Amino acid sequence: MGSWLSGPRAAMEEAGADFGYRGEQLGLPEQGPNSIARPGRRLGALAVDWALCVLIAYGLVTHGYSPATSNWALGIFFVLGALTVGTVGSTPGKRLFGLRVVALETGTVSPGRALLRTVLLCLAIPALVWDRDGRGLHDRLAKTVEVRI
Repeated sequence: MGSWLSGPRAAMEEAGADFGYRGEQLGLPEQGPNSIARPGRRLGALAVDWALCVLIAYGLVTHGYSPATSNWALGIFFVLGALTVGTVGSTPGKRLFGLRVVALETGTVSPGRALLRTVLLCLAIPALVWDRDGRGLHDRLAKTVEVRI
């Protein structure tokens, strides 16, 4: 009989729980193209997108006025995310890291679904709540998933 010393997941698996791999319940492959994007890649893509938005806000909108730069950067991030995910399926950061966003039913993200996803992402809290597949609450509510290209 297992103990909690070996970890809660191991104990639950010994009790009969089947966790499978990330994306298995969604019908996605375990590895390679169209598999669930790993957290490191997702965070890297987010960092690139945020840095790009801060640079645009700093250089083109606020002209170096730093207190307003972060507010403008969030607005630019919103526009960037809604437009690029709703049209080509990925932001510049996601493209750089080999990721794209797909709708679970159709494969392509509609502009409305991209808008909902981006609004929730900008609120930050939904992006910090993940399910067992590694999808944030913003992806679950928008019925999307971030996958590898």
